[in-house]
Amino acid sequence: MLQEMNATGEAERHANRTAIVITNARVVLPGHVMHGTVIVENGLITEIHEGPSRLEGAIDFAGDYLLPGLVDIHTDHFEKHIYPRAHVRWDFMRAALAHDAQIIGGGVTTVFDSLCVGATTDNPHRAEILTPMIEALEQATAAGMLRAEHLVHLRCEITDPATPALTAANIDRPIVRVMSVMEHLPGIRQSRDIDGYVARAAKSTGESPDLVREKIKVLVAEKGEIGAAIRPEIVALARARGLPLMSHDDTDIEHIDEALADGVSISEFPCSIEAAQAARDKGLGIVAGAPNILRGGSQSGNIAVRDLLTADLVDILASDYVPRSLLDAAFMIAADPGLSYDLPRSVAMVTRAPALAGGLKDRGEISLGLRADLIRTDLHDGHPFLKSAWRSGMRVA
Repeated sequence: MLQEMNATGEAERHANRTAIVITNARVVLPGHVMHGTVIVENGLITEIHEGPSRLEGAIDFAGDYLLPGLVDIHTDHFEKHIYPRAHVRWDFMRAALAHDAQIIGGGVTTVFDSLCVGATTDNPHRAEILTPMIEALEQATAAGMLRAEHLVHLRCEITDPATPALTAANIDRPIVRVMSVMEHLPGIRQSRDIDGYVARAAKSTGESPDLVREKIKVLVAEKGEIGAAIRPEIVALARARGLPLMSHDDTDIEHIDEALADGVSISEFPCSIEAAQAARDKGLGIVAGAPNILRGGSQSGNIAVRDLLTADLVDILASDYVPRSLLDAAFMIAADPGLSYDLPRSVAMVTRAPALAGGLKDRGEISLGLRADLIRTDLHDGHPFLKSAWRSGMRVA
């Protein structure tokens, strides 16, 4: 609820109090955009009102947007800094700092770094880099080296026998807040287009398509059996600690039924409209990828997020692999005349909704009493860009 104050009363109220005063801003509130003033004290939003402020030292936004700091519930971007080239492994702390710079540069003030638990056929190194990545984030956080707040989303690859032990070894770290179960196999979930997968693999390896198909059959049979045994172990670990649990790349209605039986609360990156609709009908939240919106479709040939938005089948957008895609997507969706999303609604998908999904009730919205995680944004030729950012009222960019 907005607090209305006249300019004289405002000066009297704050005569003896230290505050950050942001004025002449287009403030993106939960239900509308207001031209006005926001006041922050002790890291919290304490006052919101229409019109300019006459307080000395107020920050004049000159009509720029004031948004809540963005919240990213899934990005695997940290790993890209660990391996800046295919066969080059970077120092973990330096990689964490480089990653943080891109996160805050995209307007994200809270990020759930999605770290893969367990190896896949294409990424055998993942099992060995998990713990050092988490430790780098913990150490950098403790030393005050990071500008965004970094939490961890354990995305558990159920096709690796080592996944339960790796999960158990890291799940009780305070930085771990969210988990997901995923299964990356050809022809399964995300890679449903088996013909396309075979063609790409044959071209890459030089093997005949028939040989590739035979290898895939053996792989799927072997890994599928492993996954069926490991998934219940991962689900049990998440349930025992009350962590939010997501199901990754749901494609068939059966995947949604399985997720419900496991106590999953969110369908993450559903690959078909049927799966997304089933998730909605059965009360699951839905996470979609912001890069899909910007590209105009899925990189894997699955459902386009714009189609999901048209059907009102998206609750949360995640950056997935491009940190600043959240900021771009929020403004792009709001500007799309074919979609029924105004700016407050599209911004909520990258702020309040992911914050609540991750158990963070204290942020993600410009409302009284919430944390002053805020970003100043302007537009040029339709492109939003960050001018400054605050976390808990402290300027970080």
